[in-house]
Amino acid sequence: MGSSFPTGGFGAGNSIEGMWQAMEQLRSRFEKQTGTRAGRGEVRTAVLALLAEQPMHGYQIIHEIEERSGGSWKPSAGSVYPTLQLLADEGLISAEESNGRKIYSLTDEGREAVADADTTAPWGSAGATPGHGFAALPKAGVELAQAAAQVGRTGSPEQIQQAVTVLDEARRRLYSILAQD
Repeated sequence: MGSSFPTGGFGAGNSIEGMWQAMEQLRSRFEKQTGTRAGRGEVRTAVLALLAEQPMHGYQIIHEIEERSGGSWKPSAGSVYPTLQLLADEGLISAEESNGRKIYSLTDEGREAVADADTTAPWGSAGATPGHGFAALPKAGVELAQAAAQVGRTGSPEQIQQAVTVLDEARRRLYSILAQD
């Protein structure tokens, strides 16, 4: 398989520019995988789960979802507010004006729907726990790439070679994780 990293790899000759390019490619790959989008229906499930706890306004809902997902999911106002309107149209929530904001709460029908749904909130999965699952891996990868770039910028040739050895070992160990049953 071909690699899209610059030829020569980390520490090859005096290729600081190559290392920066490799770090940027690594960072961009991880960032692409850590989007803030949720699957269809997850915004609805999250909104209902939050409103089952207490009435909230739209911004509170967005903030709570981001907080509970450990920052891995922050729905946009463009997905939350239409969901709130749809839930109101369905008679599952109601809105009351308070201090210039709409405060949303479940109706009796909404409470029944939440109780009957028997689903967990989208942030309740292991992947959304702060510091664990898919959200932690990209962060760790970017931090590793940044550390490697720092060694490349400021390290001596011996330190750069040591860093290459550490990175090679880390790569082998990561693949060995996948090889386990």
